[in-house]
Amino acid sequence: MTDPVGKKPGLFKRVTGSRELRRQPLFTGISWLVLLFLYAPVAVLIVFSFNDNRSVVRWTEFSLRWYTAALDNGDIRRSALISLEVALTATVFATVIATMAALATARGGAFRGRSAAIALINQPLMIPEIVTAIATLSFFSILRQLTGVTGLGWLILAHTVFCIPFAYMPIRARLSDMPATFEEAAADLYAAPWQVFRHVTLPLLMPGVMAGAMLAFVVSLDDVIITLLVAGPGETTLPIYILGQIRRGVTPEVNAVSTILIAVTVAMVALTFLLQRKRK
Repeated sequence: MTDPVGKKPGLFKRVTGSRELRRQPLFTGISWLVLLFLYAPVAVLIVFSFNDNRSVVRWTEFSLRWYTAALDNGDIRRSALISLEVALTATVFATVIATMAALATARGGAFRGRSAAIALINQPLMIPEIVTAIATLSFFSILRQLTGVTGLGWLILAHTVFCIPFAYMPIRARLSDMPATFEEAAADLYAAPWQVFRHVTLPLLMPGVMAGAMLAFVVSLDDVIITLLVAGPGETTLPIYILGQIRRGVTPEVNAVSTILIAVTVAMVALTFLLQRKRK
């Protein structure tokens, strides 16, 4: 049977159907243009970090002198150690809390306030970071006055709270993809709840836990706004040190430090995506 214009229905559908997005006019060109504006500055920074000349706009020859200078700089090493201490500690606490929250919301069944709890966990993702930083600064200032306690712990606490939703998302996503049949089978074989979690749930959940931990580590390591407002004297992290140096003018040494930071971030994010895709 044919349609009113004498064409077969299948052929008519192929002609008038919606085309793929990538075949839309200007889609490919606009996509490449966006990618160029996003990554061209990063590429320039990386290239000129290997420039022997002190100028960041005139290339002379390939050299690793600025990486050597950065590694020999005591302030950079001190800032890097502080960044690693804060990021690692915050990652551990944030991952543990996020794992417990994911188990409660994904395996705890339906309970009153479940939706509100999920929204509360993800709230730092919806609020502008500058608002979170100002609120944290005001709250911590009150606590410091009341307790008289100072030190790096306040910065670690701020990073922990801010990193929880970043660790929570991949962990809960992993739990949502995991069938509960293995846990139910272990319970049917008289395994205690802790034994089920240790020998069944946790091994299956580990790719999500590792992905969440690495994502939290990257977020903490790269954070500027919250650290800038919350950090006290002598608590300069590596991003804050780079920001301070840029105010005096961009130098190849700053480019070298930034390139190292980019390399660490890209490696961690790549591992995060690989772990999220892991199923066994």
